[in-house]
Formats: sequence, structure tokens, C-alpha cells
Amino acid sequence: MKKIEAIIKPFKLEEVKDALADLGIEGMTVSEVKGFGRQKGHTEIYRGSEYTVDFLPKIKIEVVLTDDLVEGATAAILKAAKTGKIGDGKIFISTVLEAVRIRTEETGDKAV
Repeated sequence: MKKIEAIIKPFKLEEVKDALADLGIEGMTVSEVKGFGRQKGHTEIYRGSEYTVDFLPKIKIEVVLTDDLVEGATAAILKAAKTGKIGDGKIFISTVLEAVRIRTEETGDKAV
């Protein structure tokens, strides 16, 4: 099993969700997060005062999948989230050692 964590622009969430649903991926966890990468935030003017916005709003999507779905899911996220502009985000893939469904106590791939 693998865990995909994708940090994307907020307005791309629906497109990514739909792209994953088209692959038959049913579950995901979505969090509103803040962060920055190479863009290092930006400056804004509010009521005549300039201030720096270091942490930009992003969406973090977490999905745990069987190994056979990882490549397709990664490609779907990449295609749906990409704008070609700075700040599009990142995709991280890591190994999940075990999963347990609390309701049924199923483990491994069955729990996903």
C-alpha cells in the first residue's frame, strides 16, 4: 500500500477529486493548510500598509491506495492540478506498512 499526499491550489480541489473518482478511488482526506515553496509568499497592501503574506492557502489531499492504483492516481492528480504556474504544489508518495478498518477490523488492502 502507498499513501499519496498532494499539496495543491485550493481552486483545483474539485478537478482533482473528479479525476480520482473517475479512477474508482472512493475515499480521501482533505485538509486546508498553509505553506510556501520557492515562491516564498508575496506582498499585499491593506489599508495603505504593505505586509508580507508568507504562508499561502493550499489544500492537502491524502489517499491510501493499493500499489496497482498509485501510478494512475499520481498521473490523474498531476494532470488535474497543473496550471503551469509557480505554486502548483507537490505530490509525495510513501509506503504504508499497515491499515486497519476500525468498524470491521479488516487489515491490509481490504481495509483500504
